[in-house]
Amino acid sequence: MSFKLNRRDFIAQSASAGMTVAATAGMTAAAQAADGPPAKEQPAAEKHAVAAGSKNTLPTGKIGKLTLSRLISGGNLISGWAHSRDLQYVPSLMRAYNTEEKVIDTLQLLEEHGVNAIIADPAKKCMSVFGRYWKERGGKIQWIAEGHPDRGDWKTNIQQSIDFGAAAIYIQGVICDNWYLEGSLDLAAKCVDFIKSQGVPAGIGAHKLEVIIDSEKKNYGAEFYVKTLHHAMYWSARRPEQKADVVQNQSDNYWDLDPQQTIAFMQTVKKPWIAFKVLAAGAILPKSGYSYAFRNGADFVCNGMFDYQVEQNVALAKEILPKMQHRKRGWMA
Repeated sequence: MSFKLNRRDFIAQSASAGMTVAATAGMTAAAQAADGPPAKEQPAAEKHAVAAGSKNTLPTGKIGKLTLSRLISGGNLISGWAHSRDLQYVPSLMRAYNTEEKVIDTLQLLEEHGVNAIIADPAKKCMSVFGRYWKERGGKIQWIAEGHPDRGDWKTNIQQSIDFGAAAIYIQGVICDNWYLEGSLDLAAKCVDFIKSQGVPAGIGAHKLEVIIDSEKKNYGAEFYVKTLHHAMYWSARRPEQKADVVQNQSDNYWDLDPQQTIAFMQTVKKPWIAFKVLAAGAILPKSGYSYAFRNGADFVCNGMFDYQVEQNVALAKEILPKMQHRKRGWMA
């Protein structure tokens, strides 16, 4: 399958595509009326195009020229990846629930409740889903792409995301963590320069705080950061004997080795910060995780959501954000 058709092309073609769909639907209905029983009722979400913000709105911030909702969706609902500690059935259960149709419905639900951006990897499946959503529903949710550059060819993956319509790109945290551990984090600076040269906001992601510290110290030029932050008030939190870096931790039960150090350093960083893993992969309730992240300096929170969580999570974010106007770290976005 080719992904040359980008987001702008999908939006431009949406009107003619909508006419074709309407005509096809009309012919199908007529044929069924004459020859057989009526078609099965379509789900409500498939009956109308996206009306962004029609059910709720959210406070926003800016990264470059992008206006982003303070609550951003994670992309695991598309990729099917689920942190589940020792519950091995959870990823397959999530994939069984989040069919492609369910994901498209969820994207529409997110956008209509004011969540206007999603972070997802540049995989074929993600691009296919976004392509369908932009075309079939007329959605405009902004895709923040995880950059997955290869050490030997760090441009191709990034260029594919740009060509497909990524609104912003950052180098994925696991990749930057490993580059740091291998002494080759300077590659992130090259990637950032290339992304910016294409007119797209460029960021750096990390679980390890040292990645952000080095990026700032060496002036890699990132326009935003995507860094983990969560408190440790959950039963499966990191135990004293667990010393491994996040990317080397086989227990899959922590994502920020020292939240207080993260909070302290990020207070010195004058760039937008998207905090992720704020719920410690489902171990912390949203009200607690959102409050902790926003109170301690995050400009945006990335949280993957099932469809039935969207309305409640948006309501929580709207309740929490007005209480954070006098926090110690100013709003950088």
